[in-house]
Parts: sequence; C-alpha cells; structure tokens
Amino acid sequence: MLRRLASLRDDKSGVAIIELALAAPVLALMSIGIVDMSNAMGKKLALEQGAHRAIEKIMQTTEDSTVQGTLATEAVCQVNGVNANGTCKTSPITASNVTVKWRIECVNGSTVLSQESTDYATIDAATCATGYTEAHYIRVTVTDTYTPMFPIHFAGLNADGTYHVSATAGMRTE
Repeated sequence: MLRRLASLRDDKSGVAIIELALAAPVLALMSIGIVDMSNAMGKKLALEQGAHRAIEKIMQTTEDSTVQGTLATEAVCQVNGVNANGTCKTSPITASNVTVKWRIECVNGSTVLSQESTDYATIDAATCATGYTEAHYIRVTVTDTYTPMFPIHFAGLNADGTYHVSATAGMRTE
C-alpha cells in the first residue's frame, strides 16, 4: 500500500491539466477584456470621425438647411452609415446625440472674454468691445453609449450598465 501511495505521489502526468485549469480562466478574461476595449475604442473612433466629417461638410458650405441641421445630419450619417439608396441609417445614434455650440472670443492682450451658446443668433448678435480682437468658433459634440460584453461594476459604469462615449471636433469660423 505504501508503495502505491509513493508511486501516485511521484506521478507527474496530471500536472499540465491542473496548470491549464488554473491559467485558462485568467487568459480567457484577459482576451475578453481586450476585445471589449477594442469595441469601445472603435465606437469612440466612429464618433470622432462623424464629428470631424460634419465640420468638413460645413467648411465646404454645402449645407442643406441650417448649419446646425447639416452638422447633425452629417454626423449621424457618418456614424450610422448609409442605406443602399443613399439615405442615412437611423441607428445607433440620432440628431439628439449631436450638440452644436457656437462661441465668440474677445481677446485684448492677456484678457480673454468668451461667450458660448447652442443658439447661433445669440453669438451672431454678440460683439466685442473696442480694442478687442474678435474670433468665432463652432464645436460639434457627438455622444453615444457603449454596453460592454461583461460589465465590471467598479470600473466606472453608469447606473444603466453602459459607458458614455463622446467625441468633439471644432474649428474657427471667423
């Protein structure tokens, strides 16, 4: 009986299986985490591209209606893609995910005064005092949410189990 116990103790045939059983869950979680982060970064990149393309469309002055409407439409089309007939797809984002802000900046030496609004008329009516240099800016922000495959609740998730992703692009207009 003692000889049989000694032979079992010296047997190394199951060591590899036990090591694999210990390492496999860690490797699987790391792989899933990498894929999840890649998907989130892909979504953020799509939002950034949509915001930049919207700004490029305005620079070409080919708007369809208002500047704000064109920016929102172009950002949505860039993020969602287009159907076979050339119309924009309606998901995952809509025009409500796009915020357009105008800003006027008045500069005199080291003094900078600025005013920002989502209403273009407010900024268009604003003027700088004498002696100040005036500059106008436009900024497009596109937002969306990302739902991870395996949510980690201590890693900054919102109450709805998603991460909020946003991208911003802007340019000086005058």
